[in-house]
Amino acid sequence: MIVIRNARILGGEPRDILIANGLISEIGAGLGGDTVIEADGLIALPGLVDLHTHLREPGREDAETVETGTRAAAMGGFTAVHAMANTSPVADTAGVVEQVWRRGQEAGHCDVHPVGAVTSGLEGKHLAELGAMADSQARVRVFSDDGKCVSDAVLMRRALEYVKAFDGVVAQHAQEPRLTEGAQLNEGEVSGRLGLTGWPAVAEEAIIARDCLLAAHVGSRLHVCHVSTAGSVEIIRWAKSKGWNVTAEVTPHHLLLTDSCAEASPVGPYNPIYKVNPPLRTQEDVTALREALADGTIDCVATDHAPHPVEDKETEWAAAAMGMIGLETALSVVQEAMVETGLLDWAGVADRMSVRPARIGRLAGQGLPLEPGSPANITLYDPAVRTPVDPTAMVSRSRNTPYEGLTLPGRVVATLLRGRPTVLDGKLV
Repeated sequence: MIVIRNARILGGEPRDILIANGLISEIGAGLGGDTVIEADGLIALPGLVDLHTHLREPGREDAETVETGTRAAAMGGFTAVHAMANTSPVADTAGVVEQVWRRGQEAGHCDVHPVGAVTSGLEGKHLAELGAMADSQARVRVFSDDGKCVSDAVLMRRALEYVKAFDGVVAQHAQEPRLTEGAQLNEGEVSGRLGLTGWPAVAEEAIIARDCLLAAHVGSRLHVCHVSTAGSVEIIRWAKSKGWNVTAEVTPHHLLLTDSCAEASPVGPYNPIYKVNPPLRTQEDVTALREALADGTIDCVATDHAPHPVEDKETEWAAAAMGMIGLETALSVVQEAMVETGLLDWAGVADRMSVRPARIGRLAGQGLPLEPGSPANITLYDPAVRTPVDPTAMVSRSRNTPYEGLTLPGRVVATLLRGRPTVLDGKLV
């Protein structure tokens, strides 16, 4: 038996948490166990759940693998991640999603739930094997062509209709391709000064509006990936006011960074570390996203952890790959953007980073309250420390973090997966 001593559950008063056989067996004071984890001053959260992770395996093991990516997830306090489908080969068949799922089981650092592609080969022409992936050992319930938009309205309607049979959800990468041809940076003053092709907010907002209407028409579940604009927030808020089954996520980087980073980087303008899809937006967008996460219009935080090898990022802006890593810094960025600004308390963080993403992904055993009888999926977090971000200290195979040199609050001290420590004293077990 393990006892976590003096943990502040959701930021409350110190309590002991007794763990036996992978479950929380008792919460109280003065509890004893075979192994003691001292948690004075630490906040206990239900293990974090990420709806949007790129593990790159199979096909781009030079950037990340299931093994290295789930190690990074554990270091960030995550006990479950959803692995996106844009691998090589694409995760569009039962065979590929089962391969990813098995690799997650073998690695053991956190639960890995493959996301199935919506269309074969992410080509946007024909539906992938949605039913076969849902019936596979991986039990896929989230489907996305992330990295590409399902831009064909008829195909999107068919996907929404199809997933109803097994309570699945289509997670849309909202990007009208005709409006973003050659786009490099948020369309606005910064892109104009830098001479980079603008990426208009309406390219995201038009797809979200269309898909909300489609989801309502067929009575299905829609999830909007990486919302980035104030206009998108208003459309999602409108859809929810209608009672439609629409959920949404925001990334940590869209809660903290703006397009001005591309101009005012510590190493000068055009630093491709800030090149991401969707692009970093304006401060007004950041403010709207924070408020929407706080009031529940945006349901959850998802990292969109997108690792790339050095040669794909350290090049000229136009040729650089889009994406940032985020698993190991997500909780710190949320503390900086949401907790220290008074927009969320720790119960709110648990809701947005564990409870709701687990519910959207239909995960049993994740995102549950820290109470007797629940699986002991637990993150212990020290909110009091502040540490400069050092990419060389990260366990992800890639180093493309936009936070290098920034001092962020907090540190994950321990992560437990069904009572088994995967991280202790800030180190992998």
